[in-house]
Amino acid sequence: MWTLLVLIGAAAVSAHLQDLAFDGQKVFRVIPQNDEQVEIINSLASNMQADFWQPDSVTLVRPKMQVDFRVEGDKSFEVEDLLKESGVEYRVLIDNLQAALDAQFDSKVRTAGHSYEKYNNWETIAAWTADIAAQNPDLVSRSVIGETYEGRPMYLLKMGKSGPNKKAIFMDCGFHAREWISPAFCQWFVKEAVETYGKDTVMTTLLNSLDFYVLPVLNIDGYVYTWTNDRMWRKTRSKNAGSRCIGTDPNRNFDAGWCTLGASKSPCDSTYCGSAPESEKETKALADFIREHLSTIKAYLTIHSYSQLLLFPYSYAYKLPSNYEELNSIARAASKQLASLYNTEYTYGPGATTIYPAAGGSDDWAYDEGIKYSFTFELRDTGRYGFLLPESQIKPTCEETLLAVKYIANYVLEHLY
Repeated sequence: MWTLLVLIGAAAVSAHLQDLAFDGQKVFRVIPQNDEQVEIINSLASNMQADFWQPDSVTLVRPKMQVDFRVEGDKSFEVEDLLKESGVEYRVLIDNLQAALDAQFDSKVRTAGHSYEKYNNWETIAAWTADIAAQNPDLVSRSVIGETYEGRPMYLLKMGKSGPNKKAIFMDCGFHAREWISPAFCQWFVKEAVETYGKDTVMTTLLNSLDFYVLPVLNIDGYVYTWTNDRMWRKTRSKNAGSRCIGTDPNRNFDAGWCTLGASKSPCDSTYCGSAPESEKETKALADFIREHLSTIKAYLTIHSYSQLLLFPYSYAYKLPSNYEELNSIARAASKQLASLYNTEYTYGPGATTIYPAAGGSDDWAYDEGIKYSFTFELRDTGRYGFLLPESQIKPTCEETLLAVKYIANYVLEHLY
């Protein structure tokens, strides 16, 4: 009977994906060699409605840049023909997106309810936030920092042993809806903290000396939409005045070079910056909370995917932060710690020069607000699975990322005063 329930649960998890006609869709990788080939990629974007995975938008494509994009099944052969005729070298990263979507759910842990080694929907995560706080009252408390456009409460977990005048680290996950490995890490981090407190010396010291604010999912509406309607959805779900297009990119919606380099003013674009800084209820709730706790928050970590990168300011301009040498040294050491477990290689550096410019990001905003330790993680992988990282990779991805996060947190602790 239990086996039957497990099988039914697994089928239900992916049932909506079966209905979405992703069958035959392909993900291509190209590296345009010159401006002429960049123009070819631009034409593909406009004529084929390509969905850009890396970089986030076709406007960011430059010669010699690695570019991953998705196209509809009925257009994939036409795209291949055009690339061949134009002499643009390419490879197919994912030959059938539907098969990749189904293969995401490859975890052996296929039970009902919450699991740290599978992807959990929002209802399950919300219930988990209540449970983890109730089960660990001396270490974890839950609050609501706001609500989403569609009215869902934004749950924040505060972790740490009670103590006077404690400083804090803020970490969020789930900015972009389709980056499922991101919320999985925030849940894993909380699990590891409560399970290893009193056993692991570093974690125990961190929780005794610091508080951690953990926001498991920022873009809850978008995340729900990826489970119910469109697995590839990226933005929020707010309505845009005067446009049929839905949503804003929450990581282009902060008051940090807002809507300049690497952001779009078109509501239909995946990098739409919104009608104004903090126009989204979700980003405003986050920004308000951080502003209210600026005197205690000493580090900001935001978790994204994919590309295996550890980035720090600036992304909205080609300039370096005042403590560049320190941030670069931290990123180098944290990346080394991460690689020590599974040899996963990360690239690190300032956002704009390391990958591409992206104005309005939360990391730049937090830094400019005075949080001098501000980092963005782009988790596994480098393109084979992209946003569809299989569940069997959740555990190793989270284990290695935890090493880097603990390194950064310990560094911050050692340099508080």
